[in-house]
Amino acid sequence: MFVLLLSNFSYIDYIVEGEGEESFYELCKFYDGKFESLEDVKGIAYREAGEVIVKPFELVKDLSTLKFAYEDFKDFEHKIIYYESSRGCPFSCSYCLSSIDKSVRFRDLEIVRKELQTFIDEKVPQVKFVDRTFNCKVSHAMAIWQYIHEHDNGVTNFHFEVAADLITEEELELFEKMRPGLIQLEIGVQSTNEDTVCEIRRKMNFSKVGEMVTKVKEIGGIHQHLDLIAGLPNENYESFGKSFDDVFALRPEQLQLGFLKVLKGSYMYENREAYGLVYRSEPPYEVLSTNWLSYGEMIRLKGIEQMVELYYNSHQYDKTLAAVLLEESSPFRFFEAMAVDYRNHGHHMVNHSRKDKYYILKDFLERRHPEKGEYFWSLLKE
Repeated sequence: MFVLLLSNFSYIDYIVEGEGEESFYELCKFYDGKFESLEDVKGIAYREAGEVIVKPFELVKDLSTLKFAYEDFKDFEHKIIYYESSRGCPFSCSYCLSSIDKSVRFRDLEIVRKELQTFIDEKVPQVKFVDRTFNCKVSHAMAIWQYIHEHDNGVTNFHFEVAADLITEEELELFEKMRPGLIQLEIGVQSTNEDTVCEIRRKMNFSKVGEMVTKVKEIGGIHQHLDLIAGLPNENYESFGKSFDDVFALRPEQLQLGFLKVLKGSYMYENREAYGLVYRSEPPYEVLSTNWLSYGEMIRLKGIEQMVELYYNSHQYDKTLAAVLLEESSPFRFFEAMAVDYRNHGHHMVNHSRKDKYYILKDFLERRHPEKGEYFWSLLKE
């Protein structure tokens, strides 16, 4: 691929491969005259005398050697700060590039504490940890959670991607002591179809996930964001609807309906033909259809995603939706019907005001449940 790119696009001088931090730094040192030859720079591709040279890359062996990315916070005012305390993942999910390198490397905790204190001192609104499975090592996670609890500035929120079925009772006890809003958790469920979970090489006990999500919810003050992925193998439209209802039953603060990205180098990419994956040829390489989901069904799921974002995740209609869903046999079917109605009335063609969205919901509910239209409207007006 690198040979093809450098051969066909003369305006590309270098391609940095792999994790990049060390290679890019060495490339900068070459330009600064500290290296005599690009031979000394690993993990790059370049041209020399008309020939494309590709130097193999190495993983960053010690994350603690990487320079802290944030110095002048004026450039990041009112923005989310992204931070990494570990790299890699112990799991082997077939759609994820982190599954290629099954090792997990951790940044030294003393360095992490010092850097977190910088965010706390600066009163950064939100620090989003990009660790793939933050709580895969209990001692590491507990040390960081304990530190931000003890040094809470009353402002900063910390976001973590976690495996809910790995949460321990010790961690729950610490959560109970935290200020409401200090942390939020993103939990990738992806599917509750056992055949799908097995096929994507994912280790998950959904019963345990549900138990832990419920316990965290009972503690209160911790926003939980649960994810599903449409387009996975062995998951058809009906199966995805069940996965949706299973996760919705946990009533997370946010339910994200995402779509499979077919990433080059992943196991999913290697099996794209066997799974019948049709996907976009440009980033983010989102799936369009599979052996189990047609393109039309994928479009229907896009409509459902929009309704969930507008009406559930916005939390502007909580009382009304809670009442309506008591009348429905399936949240998935409710949002599906709403998405169809929304499109049939051409609402998807317009960027609506908040007031408009209230009236759109009112109109839909009056037609779907005419006997309770006035009751739902009274809830909408509260």
